[in-house]
Amino acid sequence: MQSEKQDPVNYYVGIDVGTASVRAALIDQFGSVVAHADQPIQMWEPQTDHYEQSSDDIWAACCTVTKKVVRGVDVAWIRGLGFDATCSLVVMDKQFRPLAVNYEGECKRNIIMWMDHRAVSQVDRINGTQHGVLSYVGGVMSVEMQPPKLLWLKENLRESCWEKAGYFFDLPDFLSWKATGVTARSLCPLVCKWTYSPDKGWDESFWKVIGLEDLVADKYEKIGNQVLSPGASVGKGLTPEAAKDLGLVEGTAVAASLIDAHAGGLGVIGADVKGHNLPCENQPITSRLALICGTSSCHMGISDAPIFVPGVWGPYYSAMVPGFWLNEGGQSATGKLIDHVVRGHIAFPELQAKAAASAQNIYTYLNSHLDLIKKSLPAGFLTVDLHVWPDFHGNRSPLADLTLKGMVVGLTLSQGLDELALIYLATIQAIALGTRHILETMESAGHHISTLFLCGGLSKNSLFVQMHADVTGKPIVLSKEVESVLVGAAILGACASGDFASVQEAMERMGKIGEIVRPNHGDKR
Repeated sequence: MQSEKQDPVNYYVGIDVGTASVRAALIDQFGSVVAHADQPIQMWEPQTDHYEQSSDDIWAACCTVTKKVVRGVDVAWIRGLGFDATCSLVVMDKQFRPLAVNYEGECKRNIIMWMDHRAVSQVDRINGTQHGVLSYVGGVMSVEMQPPKLLWLKENLRESCWEKAGYFFDLPDFLSWKATGVTARSLCPLVCKWTYSPDKGWDESFWKVIGLEDLVADKYEKIGNQVLSPGASVGKGLTPEAAKDLGLVEGTAVAASLIDAHAGGLGVIGADVKGHNLPCENQPITSRLALICGTSSCHMGISDAPIFVPGVWGPYYSAMVPGFWLNEGGQSATGKLIDHVVRGHIAFPELQAKAAASAQNIYTYLNSHLDLIKKSLPAGFLTVDLHVWPDFHGNRSPLADLTLKGMVVGLTLSQGLDELALIYLATIQAIALGTRHILETMESAGHHISTLFLCGGLSKNSLFVQMHADVTGKPIVLSKEVESVLVGAAILGACASGDFASVQEAMERMGKIGEIVRPNHGDKR
């Protein structure tokens, strides 16, 4: 019997620019990842706490991965494109050419990365003003946000950069401009990293009191005076040049973008959980917290009304899910911290060799090695005398103190693989305890969180996930699609195409849950 001809499936492309790589996925209307590709990107560290990238390098990587994921597909069926990226600062001159953000005058290095901490004195002075806008970033602005970076450029590279600058983009907005030629900014980065208010717009007094009155004088053209909600269609879609670069059709809908963590939240937090006996099943979406864990970690909780949480960013209105307020906790170094601790240990070469011999990655091998060590004991008992304070790159939340440093207590003279495995475990436990500290601070302020939704690279690590469940005492939902950040970006493209009536509808239809990890309550400490 001949089967009936199926209707064409609608596809969307999600592009995610992370710290170390650009990734793209072709995702269908049901939220399934059809194809995936990634490409490393360059990063420069010219001096301590200075981290830079190249917008040309990043765009080239976007084009490479997109062409890979659409290969073999009729691109006429690709209805929309969504971008997300780290909240890094891109600087262009008045002719949209890259402008150097460094003393060396290297114009291709025109991005100050999110993790750059060069503007410490500037952020201290900004926080010293105690301006009212600071109440919407947890009371204390982070050095990772854009105003201190802008002030650093004015004070340190005035002639070579500040006076020549035509446009300052958050990286997600640079990508939508590159794709469409439209300089409109997304509400998400402007609200979360630039002090923009959805109700009142820019606060002129803030820019003047911190010494950046220049931005007011040009009517905010350099930082954005046209603002769109995430998922809104930007301009007329892909320009002919961008369509050729990406291997897509001219006019394909392009969405106003999101910061990468927010795209991850969008990709997981709205999924249907009926029938899984989770506490959030009969509770509002505000009972869910999305934890996006990669190089750093972000804790995204939403609420119907604004909740002011000391040391936690926000409340931001409609910055992730339209109509809801967002609080964003975070840890500045998680995946990067684990790598730093493991790769810096004297037994790392032995670990590499044994993992390679067993055809496993180093973390799968370490997890198996810990099983051999602990045998029947709970993991927590192994580190009763070994403790890590994880703020090697400062504390983002809830202490909001970038001067904090890391610490390991309980070291012995042992230098073998057992000791490496225990320090690895203690580091993961410390990160999980940091998450609990953030959760408890949010709940004390008025959030009611019952279930965690995890995505990002570290969600692939079973030990990391189980420790977070055990330490917080809350069940964890993992996405069916590991690449939830890319699903979130694709949801934006789906909204821009008009195929869904709202972001919430697209979230529910395209977000799918996978494994559920429940806490071992007896191990909570």
